[in-house]
Amino acid sequence: MVSVAIVGAAGYAGAELTRLVLGHPEMDLVMVTSSADAGRRVSELYPALAGCESVYVAHDAAAVADAAEVAFLAVPHTAAMAIAPALLGAGLTVIDASADFRLHDPAVFSAWYGTPHVCPELLCDAVYGLPELWRDSISGARLVACPGCYPTATLLAAAPAVEAGITVSGRVVVDAKSGVSGAGRTPSTATHYVSAAESVAAYKVGSHRHTPEIAQGLQDLGMSDVRVTFAPHLVPMSRGLLSTVYLDVAVGMSAEDAHAVYAEYYAAEPFVTVHPLGVMPSTSEVRGSNRAHIGVAVDSTGTLIVSAAIDNLVKGTAGQAVQCANIVLGYEETTGLDRFAPVF
Repeated sequence: MVSVAIVGAAGYAGAELTRLVLGHPEMDLVMVTSSADAGRRVSELYPALAGCESVYVAHDAAAVADAAEVAFLAVPHTAAMAIAPALLGAGLTVIDASADFRLHDPAVFSAWYGTPHVCPELLCDAVYGLPELWRDSISGARLVACPGCYPTATLLAAAPAVEAGITVSGRVVVDAKSGVSGAGRTPSTATHYVSAAESVAAYKVGSHRHTPEIAQGLQDLGMSDVRVTFAPHLVPMSRGLLSTVYLDVAVGMSAEDAHAVYAEYYAAEPFVTVHPLGVMPSTSEVRGSNRAHIGVAVDSTGTLIVSAAIDNLVKGTAGQAVQCANIVLGYEETTGLDRFAPVF
């Protein structure tokens, strides 16, 4: 049994991590931190977690290091940079769900996040935590940078085609839609019920911070001359994410051949389902689960169209973090994540 602390546990990702760690047979939740909600019980803030008597405490790196062996960081970007060095120095394994250690180049981070990276030396040690694509690198890592929700779905949708060499250009168009929880717990004008309900809106088109992360992942998969066009959308649902990715393939490639590439690539993956040809996924299929469901099509213009559905709070954040921790700790990868989750 490994002792676990969740830093930033009162946000949506932190609450989902709390739920998953509480149900994990090999993890003991010893600390949940939230400076804003210190003194409140988890079950008070999230009644769905009734029975959890843990109390949020203000963050203190020394206290976390004394109490835990593994720390999940569910904090805003830039906060993890201030926390991770002390925890790593104390010997903890750090699973970071923020953006701070995802990008290889600190200059790219600074350009897209508007602030210098204060511990660039750790970027060489950080492992990108998308198990289906980089499992071997995660095993034994001390610092795991879990992908963003949009890059998770997008890279899972693109990877088989890129690695099989069936793409004929580096042009990648991503049309993605996320539930409102993807914007975090702090409300804004755009996520207010009156604004979000019964409306679909594109946002941060051409400027979303997940763009360089998607491009980096495609390059790491072997794609050359990567050019990503990314259009995210906010849709009126609490959770779920659908990324539809458009890739150039040779004119004349059949849908059957493309589908066979995907079916073979993910055949042994416990959390990925490739739907039969002609069937595309929906977010309701994966709600509450650590699964990714994928549909494949090819049109007459030589465009491969792949849709990937995930739950943005589970496979897109907390579940993937636990999946990575399982790999690092040597547990069966599906431990604590293999239950049927969607409500029908």
